[in-house]
Amino acid sequence: MDWVIRASFFGMLFLSGCAEIENTVYDIRGLPPGKVSVVVDLAEQEARLYAGGRVVLTAPISTGREGYDTRPGRYRIIQKDVDHRSSIYGEYVQGGVVIKADANVKKDPKPRGAEFIGAPMPYFLRIYGGVGLHEGELPGYPASHGCIRMPGSKAKRFFAAVDVGTPVKVIR
Repeated sequence: MDWVIRASFFGMLFLSGCAEIENTVYDIRGLPPGKVSVVVDLAEQEARLYAGGRVVLTAPISTGREGYDTRPGRYRIIQKDVDHRSSIYGEYVQGGVVIKADANVKKDPKPRGAEFIGAPMPYFLRIYGGVGLHEGELPGYPASHGCIRMPGSKAKRFFAAVDVGTPVKVIR
């Protein structure tokens, strides 16, 4: 089943001609399924998807800001969740009205009668703790609480290409 999903993902890219990445075109026909990995480059603020030892997709990213650094290391995808929400960061809402935006449940007490709604983290690929790759805002510099944010169109493609267990290397 794993290879069918990958074949479908790569077939989708093939049907569109080739995968265009940052002014470079990569033809992905004939790459072996199952040989997929991800490299997150903190210095370049770029994520790269490899298949068959070749880069098939890149994405600009925003990683952890100072004090919330994204840790370099070797990881594996340990969870995939297409519509994940943060359990720590989000907003307190009461009667449909946001009463505390940018809330942190560890620091901000919940107002009486309010409900916590976690920040959306679509196409979430967890690599350790609460950290993962997902669709998110890209201000052009490290700005997250440790996660690896990328544009939605790229997050969807990374999500489709990897499985739980896919290796992820985070480098400086």
